[in-house]
Amino acid sequence: MGSLRHPSGIKQEIVDKVVARRGRLHAYEQVNPTKTALVVVDLDSATTRRMGSDTEILNIIQPINDLAAALRAYEGVVAWVTTPIQKASDNFKAIFGETTAAMYEDEGKPGGESHAIWHELDAKPGDVYATKKQSSAFFPGNCDLHEQLQKLGITTLLITGTVTNVCCEASARDAAELGYKVIMVSDAMQGHAHGLHEAALATFFRVYGDVRPTDEVLRLIKN
Repeated sequence: MGSLRHPSGIKQEIVDKVVARRGRLHAYEQVNPTKTALVVVDLDSATTRRMGSDTEILNIIQPINDLAAALRAYEGVVAWVTTPIQKASDNFKAIFGETTAAMYEDEGKPGGESHAIWHELDAKPGDVYATKKQSSAFFPGNCDLHEQLQKLGITTLLITGTVTNVCCEASARDAAELGYKVIMVSDAMQGHAHGLHEAALATFFRVYGDVRPTDEVLRLIKN
């Protein structure tokens, strides 16, 4: 029997090491949709508009809508997370610069673009909504998403959104530390250039949880 290959294109040498260690390709071979939440990170109107000019971010809209529809049909949860920054910290300004900080503050004003979910996404009134202060939606004190999901009995997360190698990865790692079963949905998130999307997925697959494309996750939900 030949080597198992990962459907999200993770390098074969990494896949071989993981399979040798645990005896199978995927950490989680089943999903209970009633205990599963789709977490959509930072697909607010400002971020999506900004990234749309030089990335393929719009290609992830349909996969996310498909996942949301499937989970709702099987009594799962859909959660939307945004990061409206109304006052940038000194540390944020030091890292990103005064001009970028001012841009984020303008977008984060009441009624600003960073409060609104991108118009092509199928957000529903009955979904879960949360705002975070910094990168991770699951770092203590950053966001109340964990508390909202715990009240709903959620144990499995499907992470999607932007960007793979920053807020998605930070949220996924912290969620795994909190004991969630976490799957990063490889074709339902957008990363920065230079292979950073791929590197984040490979590290998560090796150490923290699972990585699967949308079509596989849909099959897990429906089975």
